[in-house]
Amino acid sequence: MRHFTIVGGGQAGLPLAIGLIKAGHKVRLVQNRTAADLTNGKVLSSQCVFGTARAEERKLGLDLWDKEAPAITGMRIAVAAPDGSGNKAFGFVGNLAAPAQSVDQRVKFPRFMEMFAELGGEIEIAEAGIPELERYASDSDLVIVAAGKGAVSQLFARDAERSPYDKPMRALSLVYTKGTRPYDQTCVTATLIPGAGELFMIPALTTSGPCEILFFEAGPGGPLDAFEPSMDAEAQLAKIKALIRQFVSWEYERIADAAPTDANAGLVGRFPPTIRKGVGTLPSGKPVLGLADAVILNDPIVGQGSNNAMKAATIYLDAIVQRGNGAFDPAWMNATFETAFSRVEASTTWSNMILMPPPPHVVDLLARASGRQALADKVAQGFDEPATIVPLFADPALAAAA
Repeated sequence: MRHFTIVGGGQAGLPLAIGLIKAGHKVRLVQNRTAADLTNGKVLSSQCVFGTARAEERKLGLDLWDKEAPAITGMRIAVAAPDGSGNKAFGFVGNLAAPAQSVDQRVKFPRFMEMFAELGGEIEIAEAGIPELERYASDSDLVIVAAGKGAVSQLFARDAERSPYDKPMRALSLVYTKGTRPYDQTCVTATLIPGAGELFMIPALTTSGPCEILFFEAGPGGPLDAFEPSMDAEAQLAKIKALIRQFVSWEYERIADAAPTDANAGLVGRFPPTIRKGVGTLPSGKPVLGLADAVILNDPIVGQGSNNAMKAATIYLDAIVQRGNGAFDPAWMNATFETAFSRVEASTTWSNMILMPPPPHVVDLLARASGRQALADKVAQGFDEPATIVPLFADPALAAAA
């Protein structure tokens, strides 16, 4: 039995901790909030876990909400008219090969923490800084940092070659809502608003039951960049409704009667998408391994965060188990990180592409998908496996031939 410490109980840290416990190891999970804190606190993110990542959850016994959460069977893509009139230029629905699912992390993470504890895992509630990491490194075979923010993440140097942006490219605003009118098919709705940003509408499960997440990605300084962190959920939703009425008018009637699911249902923020080196070094010289948002932090514009986290956690779990009694030295750590990055590199590339104004061949590709179901389905399935769609977005010739 080997001893592992995982700092950060999110979509990567918790599944990895549970997987390692099930593999017969001793695991300490360090989390800065209790399960009750998470359940009763502010929403943590938007999220949508697609079929491939859900299959990895299922292998670990973590796909727990099939009966409660809306089964997302497609992607509804639309482009607003570029004249700012609020009218729709075109749109389509692409079908997913397997249902996706969005579960509020205030529901998901406390349940995962409960499972981890039931399996015999140790949970330490603490704000882990450098002194704590030194302690963990002294009594663990391997320390994995899966916390995406704070001083600890600064242990991992920014990778300038893989990080084309050094400032936030979108201002983010979301509210979990009840009272929206459903479409006939349960889909994630993604609307591109030329020159302004994007609107996403995600059917989800929250603490009070099914809901819909209304989520603006605003170009900084643009007309959708109208939210302050001090706003409560009611004020935030009122502003979201007004912007939908102005810029995405065909959706307004459907959401006109929406209300926040709870007082903590709103979230506002912005951050620069950043890729970091996979291995950090403590002042003592001991290495630690970075995971998920700590080292691969993409803008959520194409909904890949939870998927990337789950895919990376699976790779780390397999690599650790296969290592047996071998040393977890910096060379092994770096190789494991690089394997994980290669698995999610396409989603990083795609996220960074979509943060820029779409080139003509991409607009043409989406327009043609509105009249060709097979192409619409291919675009939709790209959200599950971005490597299948990135070449079309990157290469005008491939896009034209699709």
